[in-house]
Amino acid sequence: MGKSNKCKAKKQSYISVPSQIITSLSSSSLQSLLLSPKKAHLNSSFFVGHNYSCRRPRVCLSALFLFVLVGLLRLGWNVNTLVLCSQSFGSNTGKVGERDHQVLVTSQLQSPRPLHLESEFWKQPDGMGYRPCLEFSAKYRKASEAILNGRRKYLLVVVSGGMNQQRNQIVDAVVIARILGAALVVPVLQVNIIWGDESEFSDIFDLGHFKKVLADDVRILSSLPSTHVMTRPVEEKRTPLHVSPQWIRSRYLKRINKEGVLLLRGLDSRLSKDLPPDLQKLRCKVAFQALRFAPPILELGNKLARRMQSKGPYFALHLRIEKDVWVRTGCLPGLSKEYDEIVHNERRRHPEFLTAKSNLSYHERKLAGLCPLNAFEVTRLLKALGAPRSARIYWAGGQPLGGKEALSPLTREFPHFYNKEGLALPGELEPFANKASFMAAIDYIVSEKSDVFMASHGGNMGHAIQGQRAYAGHKKYITPNKRHMLPYFVNSSLPEAEFSRIIKELHQESLGQPELRSSKAGRDVTKYPVPECMCKRNKTT
Repeated sequence: MGKSNKCKAKKQSYISVPSQIITSLSSSSLQSLLLSPKKAHLNSSFFVGHNYSCRRPRVCLSALFLFVLVGLLRLGWNVNTLVLCSQSFGSNTGKVGERDHQVLVTSQLQSPRPLHLESEFWKQPDGMGYRPCLEFSAKYRKASEAILNGRRKYLLVVVSGGMNQQRNQIVDAVVIARILGAALVVPVLQVNIIWGDESEFSDIFDLGHFKKVLADDVRILSSLPSTHVMTRPVEEKRTPLHVSPQWIRSRYLKRINKEGVLLLRGLDSRLSKDLPPDLQKLRCKVAFQALRFAPPILELGNKLARRMQSKGPYFALHLRIEKDVWVRTGCLPGLSKEYDEIVHNERRRHPEFLTAKSNLSYHERKLAGLCPLNAFEVTRLLKALGAPRSARIYWAGGQPLGGKEALSPLTREFPHFYNKEGLALPGELEPFANKASFMAAIDYIVSEKSDVFMASHGGNMGHAIQGQRAYAGHKKYITPNKRHMLPYFVNSSLPEAEFSRIIKELHQESLGQPELRSSKAGRDVTKYPVPECMCKRNKTT
């Protein structure tokens, strides 16, 4: 963001003087400070000479500054140095001011920390010294030369679903191309039947960056070369779930060697989560380094994140309470019979939308932890975990079923409640209107940069951000222990203090601490990057 001409010249520092200081001074005292007698004697060693005149305004202002500063320090006030050339936020809750601005930067001159930083809620987990560690084996690097020089095999991929689901499939597409020793043509994003988003890869992701980061691993092409444009690709529509590299080679290698072009569709969860170490590292490299959002999305997402950061730490909440979520999970929003009936009717019209275990009743799903938390449950959970009422919350997600009524438990308890529409200035979101993938990407950026993050119900975005925050140093990520905590939610005889103690105890190990992927089979390395993609390094190395 450009600075004004005045700002380019010099940054100025100001001290805010509390009203108690001003009101404690009599009018005569103020007069004596502002208009000193012509021959007032000062015994201070800071001045040279016997007489001091206020004919020099700068000297007078310096004396006033020192007097006020000493008073502030004696009273224990925190003094902030404010960097000017910024335009302030508006006063409306959830809405930024009418003009764009630079973030207000404050630096403490005294040792006491603000109360919000002392809160246990903002405390980050112990990362145990894990850092990103993507060192490929000599065998992998040796094989790269032949793969990158190859000009006979090309992989076409069509990815489907929402933006975060597409990310997962792009990661696996790169790995499959490496397994086959083929060049990868930039994946085609299938038009989403729910949102009708027709965005292409380069609309959402930085294509140049994607190619550059993966230049030593897989050839990435924008299109098929002219020698293969007329080639009819071998198409595979139904790849089984969780296949191994050996299965891929035995199934596809002979065919792609013969025809030159292979087309794959629907890669969601098709590739095994348990791969050799080098391929796991490649997965991390794609997910955490290569898949960067396109510059316009990144710029706006970072801008909104800075607005949230301007007044201290903030909490990001992926709130999964849209109508389609209730329909797909087989759960109910808990608002009223009217909204329950809306969900039931939609489910009857579209039984194919139901992805949860159809043999379970709603209450059985709920107690099994298979349902999203509603706003009331999220509020109780956050309060029990020590979230202060002053916490600033960014909520990501679509329009909730029930509108403001569905959000009211949260907004009553946490009034500083924002989303992208509330943070954006007029016109900032217009280029992304009716583009669900763009909006999801902005939510992803602001959520990933938060001090604390929680998803009310798993999902692709929650999993992706969990891995991203782990890779960034294990930033705090709350995983609601729904199956174990919900019985306490319905126990009305439990005192609130005891409820909070139990909830904190249930979540002691669910706050984003390092967790070994290998401790449980089938875990995705892009969600649990330790130990394949993160290791403990000595400070000297």
